Amino acid sequence: MRQDEARRGGREQSAPQVLLLFAHPAYERSRANRALLEAARTLPGVLVHDLYETYPDFGIDVAAEQRLLAAAPAVVLQHPLYWYSAPALVKEWLDLVLQHGWAYGHQGHALDGKRLLSVVTAGGPRSAYGSTGANRFTLPELLRPFEQTARLCRMHWLPPFAVTGVHGMSDAELEASVALYLEALSFVSGEAPAEVDLASHELLNDLLEGDAARRRRGEPSIRREG
Repeated sequence: MRQDEARRGGREQSAPQVLLLFAHPAYERSRANRALLEAARTLPGVLVHDLYETYPDFGIDVAAEQRLLAAAPAVVLQHPLYWYSAPALVKEWLDLVLQHGWAYGHQGHALDGKRLLSVVTAGGPRSAYGSTGANRFTLPELLRPFEQTARLCRMHWLPPFAVTGVHGMSDAELEASVALYLEALSFVSGEAPAEVDLASHELLNDLLEGDAARRRRGEPSIRREG
């Protein structure tokens, strides 16, 4: 069952550490996203805001959305990869909520310094995304418009987190993806390393998996908790 925590009981909740903006027009049929969101809701400090549940007719309450954004130091934008981009409501949300003079421009500083993590799910395997794959471009390349949006709004863009190959994913593979996703949400809620530490990682998945291997060897973690 869909539930939007940001509007539960008709009023906004206390300020979260992470505002998770979720957009999927067919959530009930998405095995992967159901598992991810159920896990996200168990984390303290993460507020799940289901855009399609809240705005089924696309009637976005801009002021309410801006209040939610202003209250959270970190934002996660999660959606399936639809035609190399996001579902339509995400574009509508970006067009209306990120107003000039509020989110960007000389007088628009509401999002300065906030962290933004893009989380995408895709039916094809990761190998399909790249110069030799069926889709020709890497996932970060396909997500460049979102990266530039973040940078124009003076946000800190993190390497995207991706759950790929969801159409043929086994239960064990999905469980492992959910565990890594929880690591990603924990990572974005803390103090991220300097951007130079992130530049060599195509996806946040790579950084987190490498950090886990480092910890297993008894080496210090790169993570610095906030």
